[in-house]
Amino acid sequence: MHRNTWKWVLAASLSLNIGFTATVAYHRLQATPASRSAQSAPANLTDQLQLTAEQRIRWHRIEQGFITDLAANWREIGQHREALIKHIFSAQPERIKIDAEQTRIAALQDAQQRRVITQLLAERDLLDQRQRAALMALLLNRYTNAATEEELLHREQ
Repeated sequence: MHRNTWKWVLAASLSLNIGFTATVAYHRLQATPASRSAQSAPANLTDQLQLTAEQRIRWHRIEQGFITDLAANWREIGQHREALIKHIFSAQPERIKIDAEQTRIAALQDAQQRRVITQLLAERDLLDQRQRAALMALLLNRYTNAATEEELLHREQ
């Protein structure tokens, strides 16, 4: 297979999860205290969405397992991506090993996408219409402005 095709296949595989990575990163960054003044934007997503006390309790309950599951999934995807790269750039690439790693990555990404969708549906259920619109806008903005490391690596300088 042509080298550029391999680059494209790898970039496409790695790009599949950028939106979901942005979501997780956003959740994590927003959950940590920020060095912002009292007059600046709210420090975390629950503040930005203006969740009630009851909503915050439910939100944190459903988020805990999600973050743990997603982190484990990302670690496993990372291990298979590393193996894929090593197979691709080995002295004698074996297509069967490359295909096996790609298949495993795709299965993990599919499971991850399903988990994220389940999480977003659970979050949607506890939000009111205004909060849903705010979360949707935040997520769409993140997806629109996100670029993968591979995209940045391969952009002409």
